[in-house]
Amino acid sequence: MYVFCGDHLLVAYLRPSNIDAAKHSRAVLKLLVGRLRQAWPGVKITLRADSGFCRWRLMRWCDRHGVHYVLGLAKNKVLQRLSEPAMLKGRLSFEQTGRKARVFDEFTYAAGSWDRPRRTILRHEHDAHGPNPRFIVTDLPGEGHGQTYEAQALYEQTYCARGECENRIKEQQLDLFAGRTSCHEFLPNQFRVLLSAAAYVLIDHLRRLGLKGTDLQEAQAGTLRAKLLKVGARVLSTVRRVVLHLSSGYPLRNLFTRLAAKLIALPDAAIDPVGAAAGTG
Repeated sequence: MYVFCGDHLLVAYLRPSNIDAAKHSRAVLKLLVGRLRQAWPGVKITLRADSGFCRWRLMRWCDRHGVHYVLGLAKNKVLQRLSEPAMLKGRLSFEQTGRKARVFDEFTYAAGSWDRPRRTILRHEHDAHGPNPRFIVTDLPGEGHGQTYEAQALYEQTYCARGECENRIKEQQLDLFAGRTSCHEFLPNQFRVLLSAAAYVLIDHLRRLGLKGTDLQEAQAGTLRAKLLKVGARVLSTVRRVVLHLSSGYPLRNLFTRLAAKLIALPDAAIDPVGAAAGTG
């Protein structure tokens, strides 16, 4: 289970694969909300997650503690029945124009296990492959409220933005080896996930504090490893300093030296991810 705030990693938590995908999510959310509000008492918090975390107990906890949510919702027969007018509109539009049709709609829905109905948004696309409906559920208000959130903007700009979170997860799984959880014991595997998370935090700080304004400020972790970290050099260590002798043919030599100088000049609090996460940095 990964939790991000933008590019900032907040949680990297390994769980057994034989449990519900949403298990422990309320406990993790409770800890996060408490720490965030301790640091920023007036902060507005919105939880964004896929349908694996859409559970009524989690939504009820958010309702009771002032946390907004935009969650994916797995389709079912009831949702498809409620979506029939919009889906028919999409099919007719595609048949008339031959171009992919994209339709948005919203309604109130409650699964049989939910404690109450909630605002549900449909994004439906129809093309040569047929219908493709997607659903999200949210507590953010629609029309008729002081601050409204239109269905299309809420889906495209808020919910779909979680795709960036997926990219950050891939960085850890593929570039920083969080997927190597092959030990027979659980705790060593969790420790490897934490090591990968720590490596990601360092990479994120490197991008944000050292590479801002350069061509590598948005580079993936694998790119930074190959171009800035896995570099051949001769290391000389003395009592007063450590000297790196880089190859004269190293193409990023100037960037490397500027980056090192910039990081050395930063105050300690600016490069302390632990202190920053605790609200003290």
